[in-house]
Amino acid sequence: MKYVMLLCLMASSLVSCAQNGKKVNEPGDMTIQKDQKTAEAVFGNGCFWCTEAIFQQLEGVLKVESGYSGGANPNPTYEEVCTGTTGHAEVIRLTYDPAKINYATLLEAFWASHDPTTLNRQGNDVGTQYRSVVFYGNEEERKEAEYYKKKLQESGAYDKPIVTEISPLKTFYVAENYHQNYYNQNGSAPYCHYVIRPKLDKFKKAFADKLKK
Repeated sequence: MKYVMLLCLMASSLVSCAQNGKKVNEPGDMTIQKDQKTAEAVFGNGCFWCTEAIFQQLEGVLKVESGYSGGANPNPTYEEVCTGTTGHAEVIRLTYDPAKINYATLLEAFWASHDPTTLNRQGNDVGTQYRSVVFYGNEEERKEAEYYKKKLQESGAYDKPIVTEISPLKTFYVAENYHQNYYNQNGSAPYCHYVIRPKLDKFKKAFADKLKK
């Protein structure tokens, strides 16, 4: 809980798998204008089944899509990404209402919902596709992500270095349909019951004041 409290303090100090996947969001596309009603963010912090379920809980998050980003292979499939040779990470793309939740709060949730000190691994999920990564869409997002990472490392919340990658978003590929809304549609499956649910319960407790009613 130490890092969750720290991130809350830092937030207040800031001004603020379809096989025919398609290219979207070239760098700079996610700049928030004054009158902009929605914005997008892309994070990778382990299996996208887990991260999708977690971010769906936040007030102001309108849509969560599972997908792939960070590699060179165009239109990757789940099977290809699972080999760990494509360079792609399992990620989620969030569409959110910046009037209800800001990028700083999303970063807070990102770092609090996984272990950013394990290189290319989250629990039993091992491989570069499970790496901790923030894909930023503009310079403001890059600065915020770098700021959080630096402050979190300096806080001493972790005994090991934070290995989160912070990289420009080049291309996002939507994952196949059966990966979308996975936890809500497969809640009784063993992975959902034994892996996702405990993470989700822990997140809900820590972020109780930021959840959808």
